[in-house]
Parts: sequence; C-alpha cells; structure tokens
Amino acid sequence: MLYEKFNLYDKYPFLKEMGSVATVEVYVQEDTLMKNGSSPKKGMVVCPGSGYVQCARIETEGVATKLLAMDFNVFVITYSCAPCNYPLQIIEIAALYDLLEKNKEKWNVNVEKTGILGFSAGGHLAAHYSNKYNCEEITDIFSDVHKPFFTVLCYSVISADPKIRHENSFKNLLGHLPNEEEIKEFSCENMVTANTPPTFIWHTVEDQSVPVQNSLRYAEALSNNGISYTMHIYPYGRHGLSTADKMTFAEMTDKIAYAHDWLAQFEKWIEFQE
Repeated sequence: MLYEKFNLYDKYPFLKEMGSVATVEVYVQEDTLMKNGSSPKKGMVVCPGSGYVQCARIETEGVATKLLAMDFNVFVITYSCAPCNYPLQIIEIAALYDLLEKNKEKWNVNVEKTGILGFSAGGHLAAHYSNKYNCEEITDIFSDVHKPFFTVLCYSVISADPKIRHENSFKNLLGHLPNEEEIKEFSCENMVTANTPPTFIWHTVEDQSVPVQNSLRYAEALSNNGISYTMHIYPYGRHGLSTADKMTFAEMTDKIAYAHDWLAQFEKWIEFQE
C-alpha cells in the first residue's frame, strides 16, 4: 500500500489564507501502480465526523482499510473544524477532488467514479457537497467542478430542524445557531434535486446523538426526487459505531456487531453503481 499525508494548503496556498488546517491521507493499492496499463480504481473521499469540532480518528484508518479491501483507492480528509466556519469545508472537498484530477495517474484513480463517504457531521459535509458541488462558493474558485459518483451517509447529521438536529454541529459549522433562513439553507434534505448522486444510507434506531429521523428525512427527499438509494436502519448501537467491529469499537457486543453488516451491504450495492 502507498500511503501519503500532507496539508491540503501546501497544494492550494489560498486555503491557508482562509485559515484551513485540513490534511489529506492517501491510501492507494500500490500493486496497481506497478502494472503498466492497469485500469484506474474507483476512489472514495472519506469525511470523518465529530460535530465539526474535530475529526474522529476511529473513522479514518480503519475505514480506509475496509475500503481498500473492496478495491477502492481512498482519500481521507481531516477537514477544518471550528473555529473555521462555512464555506471553508465544502471548498476543501472541492480542492481535494481537483487534486485527484491532477494526480489521477499518480494515484491510479478514476475521478469520475470517485464517491464521498461521511460519518455524523462528516455525513452532513458529504451530503452538502454532493448537492452543492457546483455552488457559487466553489465555482468562484474552481472552473472545473466534480460531482461525486455516489454518496455514502453513515449516521449522518442531515437536518438543521431544531426538532431533530445535532445542535453543536450547526453551531460549529456556522459559528452560531442557525436562524430561520439558515435552518432551511443548511438542512441537506432541502438540497436534494434530480441531480443528486445515488446514495447509500445507514443509521441506528438507538442513536441518541443524531436521531435516525435525519436519515429518514434525507431518504424521503431522495424518493421525492427520483434518486436511486438504499437505506439500512439497524435496531441497536449508539452513535459513532464506525465499522462496528473490534478494529474501531472496543465495546463490542452481538447487538452492535449487527450493524457491522453495513459494510457488506455497501459492497453489494456498489456493484450496481457502474
């Protein structure tokens, strides 16, 4: 495996001027680089969660390992968090996709078949970018924009509706609690259009930090717009299960292990996204 880690602002100096501290970790199946004429691999951008206050390490390396085994080349972004606010985070994702295009031969990645996966607040970022990849905040900087090939949302923060939101995520993202206009603007269920990528969703009923209604609302929006998706709601497990196995979750029980099924279900689903 080829592994690299770098500051994103070293590739895009303007990000440093914006206060960015984002880093990127590259996990590439090195054997494919050694074979002349080998086909580019599907890619996955991974956005860890933790309320836009930090990026949880349990949703990085262990996740990348699982995805490598599924034949992805993986790019984990530790995006900027509070006190850095919107729109820096979606600009960082756009910069990473731009960087993948510039390095697609070096990293043997098919950018057109590179999806985005997010956990918790990272799921909000993944859903936000999946719908707003061509918004003015991004197109003012990048002439070429990249739509994710698909989106994977893992117990994601979706809605800014006070009834079901994860309050600190939006406070950290915006620097304040959203007003009425911002509640509508930053609720990802309101962003879905007929151009939204195919989406894989999973959540647990027992999640007390980010209520499962977040995923249900996003699924409803996908249905209303004719977007292909699959959703798996598991009955057990608290927030932040990651891969739901001993690699990333020390307090394993049989009930928690039930949610580990999401990886197998995703591997089946991705076969149809060609």
